[in-house]
Amino acid sequence: MPLSNADNSHAVLQAVFDALPDSVFLIDPASSGIVYCNRAAWSGLGYSRAENLLEHSVLSLQRDVIGPEQWLSIAAEIRARAPYVFIGCHRHRLGREIPVEVHTSCFQFQDREYFLSVARDITLRTQLERDLSARDAQLRFALNEASDGLWDWEIGSDRVFFSPQLKRMLGYGPDELEPTLSSWTDNIHHDDAAQVHRILEDHLSGERERYEAEYRLRNRNGHYLWVHDRGKICERDENSRPSRVVGMVQNITDRKNLELRLQQLASHDSLTGLLNRREAEIVLDTQLGLCERLGVPLGICLFDLDNFKQINDTHGHQCGDKVLTGVAQLFGRHIRRSDFLCRWGGEEFMLICMDSNLEQLRHRIETLRHLLAAHPWEGIDALEQVTASFGIASCPEHGRDARELFIAVDEALYRAKAAGRNRVEPALIKPLTP
Repeated sequence: MPLSNADNSHAVLQAVFDALPDSVFLIDPASSGIVYCNRAAWSGLGYSRAENLLEHSVLSLQRDVIGPEQWLSIAAEIRARAPYVFIGCHRHRLGREIPVEVHTSCFQFQDREYFLSVARDITLRTQLERDLSARDAQLRFALNEASDGLWDWEIGSDRVFFSPQLKRMLGYGPDELEPTLSSWTDNIHHDDAAQVHRILEDHLSGERERYEAEYRLRNRNGHYLWVHDRGKICERDENSRPSRVVGMVQNITDRKNLELRLQQLASHDSLTGLLNRREAEIVLDTQLGLCERLGVPLGICLFDLDNFKQINDTHGHQCGDKVLTGVAQLFGRHIRRSDFLCRWGGEEFMLICMDSNLEQLRHRIETLRHLLAAHPWEGIDALEQVTASFGIASCPEHGRDARELFIAVDEALYRAKAAGRNRVEPALIKPLTP
């Protein structure tokens, strides 16, 4: 029968929404906060009343929406599409996750913008899909569990199918990410792009049995994920030219970050962040070979902080560590980008300078010596000055291999310390024996 007043209308609407089997959320677009939810929403997530759920937002409930930046990007898509469809997982109050398909629309009410989301629990549908594919369990595991996404490239049209798993891994909804090759190529890290394209071309031309590469791929937030990407030609045209390639992508960011960290620890000094002695020896050999091929000189400097034991004994080893770190940072700011500054061991450092003869190297090292002597050591009481003694040598004058150069520069450093410290001494050129 006709409704008599606004209160009755509100009560009927509330009853209608509470009778819906799907969850309904009214969302503030600016904050992603939930301002209204129906019974299916709060009871389905394990809450006893609506007020408990109103304390949450999309960021706290939706597992696959990470951070305000991604939310703002999704909000822009919601405004542009009607409706916007997103498949993800809601977090239950008890910690488990509920797979959901969410349809969201944007509307205005009393000069205020709102998002209206209807979320359907697709747990049963997901289970049915798993049951239907049980006859081919090994293939399903390989495609959906062993990888984070699938792609299918039609070479002639440059159209690419990106699986929902792959889109989700990159932060996109199922209806986003244009199905074109540029959606992939434009998001490969600039430093990795040439190598990835070369590997793919080698496979298409028959030089590689398959395409396989590790590289950085940009996600929706603009951050880069490390991925392991592999694929293979699965169809050819009447002229035996590749026409279709399929592959799978795995997110290896955690493993790659650990690998890079281990490489950093193996090649760098943990205190100063400089190359360690082992890596410095490799760099020196490499730079010597390069300078020989280019026909340019190479300069090296071995320097030692003066009276460093006294600094440790007087001010403590923690202050000594601050001095070592400070020297690394000070010199790091005043050397060329092509130079290599290394911690040789203890309070000894080495500087490797490509395309530098002895006179050029002496000038640079004198500049560094003066900078160090004048550097204020704030935070270390009573430490007025730190100085260093420097020995320098160059190739080919003082040697043509790493061993000869190190002997020459080590002798030069010894003479600098014996002559009173805080000075630069060049290596001596030994006379040729008849």
